[in-house]
Amino acid sequence: MSMIYKIRVILDAEEDVFRDLEVESGSNLEELHNAITQAFGFLGNEMASFYTADENWNQDEEIPLFDIREGEDGLRLMRDTLISEVMDEQAPKMLFVYDFLNMWTFFVELADITEKEDGRSYPNLLFSFGELPDAPPEKKFEAEPGEGLDEPFGNYDDLDFEENWN
Repeated sequence: MSMIYKIRVILDAEEDVFRDLEVESGSNLEELHNAITQAFGFLGNEMASFYTADENWNQDEEIPLFDIREGEDGLRLMRDTLISEVMDEQAPKMLFVYDFLNMWTFFVELADITEKEDGRSYPNLLFSFGELPDAPPEKKFEAEPGEGLDEPFGNYDDLDFEENWN
């Protein structure tokens, strides 16, 4: 019997922007990808990947929309992977990256598993909160010391100047 997964998809941003979706456990990840991109107003025509993740959101296996690696063995694709194969109560988290040029990054979390309701079609957008910004949130990539930073000392916060030294 197909169960319904209630999934919260949260944009990796300072402001709260999320969508709550219901999808059938027997759906594949490509169907979840389509539901997410539609829920956030994307066209859905860009490269995208899901990543399995541990409880601390550390990414593990990549499951891409398309195989761009020229037939590398063992690569699972979204269309061949059921949601129930990669998400359950023991592993409720995944990451979703949409549009590799812009790197829209989302936290995908299984919130609940319920029985299918008669007369309801899935996937179903349950709740929408917040507006997608015009551009993806900036990622803070910390450079190692001496990696060509503009500032001669790297991060000024590391220098032991008194706050009010004048």
